[in-house]
Amino acid sequence: MTVRTDQPTAPVAHRGALLAVILLSYFMILLDNSVIFTALPSLQADLDLTAGQLSWVQDAYTLVFGGLLLLGARAGDLLGRRRVFVTGLAVFTAASLLIGLAPAEWWIIAARALQGVGAAIVAPTSLSLLTATFPEGRERTRAVAWYGATAGIGASLGMVIGGAFAHGISWRAGFFVNVPVGIAMIALAPRYLPETARATGRFDLLGALTATLGVGSLVFGVIHTTEAGWTSPVTLGALVVGVVLLIVLVVNEARAAQPIMPLRLFASRERTGAYLGRFLFLGAMIGFFYFTTQFMQTVLGWNPLQAGLGFLPMTVVNFAVAMAIPRLTRGVGGTPPLVAGVTLTLAGMLWLSRLDAGSAYLTGVALPMLLIGAGQGLAFAPLTSLGIAGATAQDAGAASGLVNTFHQAGMSLGLGVLVALAARAPAAGTPENALTAQVGAALTGGAALLTACLVVVLVLVVPAAVARARGARAGVGDVLGPLPQADRPARRRSWSTGSASVTRTVLASRYRSPR
Repeated sequence: MTVRTDQPTAPVAHRGALLAVILLSYFMILLDNSVIFTALPSLQADLDLTAGQLSWVQDAYTLVFGGLLLLGARAGDLLGRRRVFVTGLAVFTAASLLIGLAPAEWWIIAARALQGVGAAIVAPTSLSLLTATFPEGRERTRAVAWYGATAGIGASLGMVIGGAFAHGISWRAGFFVNVPVGIAMIALAPRYLPETARATGRFDLLGALTATLGVGSLVFGVIHTTEAGWTSPVTLGALVVGVVLLIVLVVNEARAAQPIMPLRLFASRERTGAYLGRFLFLGAMIGFFYFTTQFMQTVLGWNPLQAGLGFLPMTVVNFAVAMAIPRLTRGVGGTPPLVAGVTLTLAGMLWLSRLDAGSAYLTGVALPMLLIGAGQGLAFAPLTSLGIAGATAQDAGAASGLVNTFHQAGMSLGLGVLVALAARAPAAGTPENALTAQVGAALTGGAALLTACLVVVLVLVVPAAVARARGARAGVGDVLGPLPQADRPARRRSWSTGSASVTRTVLASRYRSPR
């Protein structure tokens, strides 16, 4: 039985510095999800890559990142989160240096996979350190809002930074810049991050392998359809293997004494809705970045720097809205902003999907980006906080890992599906017309993913929030039954806040599986 405490072993004197180290590290790994996009043409020319090799430069990173996240979270739980966090930073930083030095395609693909290993360690342990350090309530709400904003802004600024380096210096500079930042974070982490106690337990290697290979096989199968179609034996074989491995994962997690993905985390409708919603939301967003930058460079004729700067309207709005989220959620809770955010993003994606070869940047791209940026700013923080809400100290690392696993898996599978849709768009006319048709098909698919995300939120998250609100009006005793006299004042205060995470903590203290 694993026993641990979620409290840091040393007092935290500088929470601002601690948050800065966590967010900068998280920003760095998310940056490399998108920094590559505006640099792809120059990278392809420099290393003489085929289209398939070029796609694996991105896929090698996201596949390993998403597949090993749960194992990275488990490592933090067992070995100490600060220790594991620093190790992940070291792996990520070294891999970034190797990517910048890459002389050939095999080198860069292997280094990107190694970089994914480091990212899979840093991402879940960073969120676990945040939730372990900042207490429930206003402080954690604000910290999680910054964390959620970092996810959106990292993706947006990655386009700008990647384009600036590719245009002004080299695509390699986008990876070299990680080296001094990573070294600085490694030096600062022991000073500001608290260490959590080690725990006794074991690694669920079967769970880690089936998760990684299952997701990877599905992504490979979907991407392979662009070359051989859905009826290809290789495509069908990869998809079948992926499904079988994920079934084995679920069976193993139900039986394992110490699973990396405790199935009890899915007993909460809100957490399950947050995981699935994040998966679908990120599947749409990765397609937005991938195809919109191609439209700006090929159809509008912009260089990489101009294409990167073209995302600034979205980035500015995203940041402004994300910073207002803590005040907004204190007043109305996290569910209304989440619903509004997904709806706004869907509206912007539908608008953007109407692009044609004659579309102007202002009306065809920039204005829809404002809606997408506002929607992303509203949605990310609630999706993050709901994904970890009510998780016990024992499951904190696994819950954090699942947030990031669904994040990366959504991007990997989502991009594969949208690329497959784009490949089937009509290719008649000029190259600009053909590309515009592909972009429109892909973004229409992104809108379908966002529609599914909205349905998930309305079906799973909203009913749970309504039930919680009714419980708050009815009173704690009416919902949970008689409480010990000593517990009543504190629990009444928890219910009166209207906070999803605090309410889940109340339930978790009474029941093992909050619903």
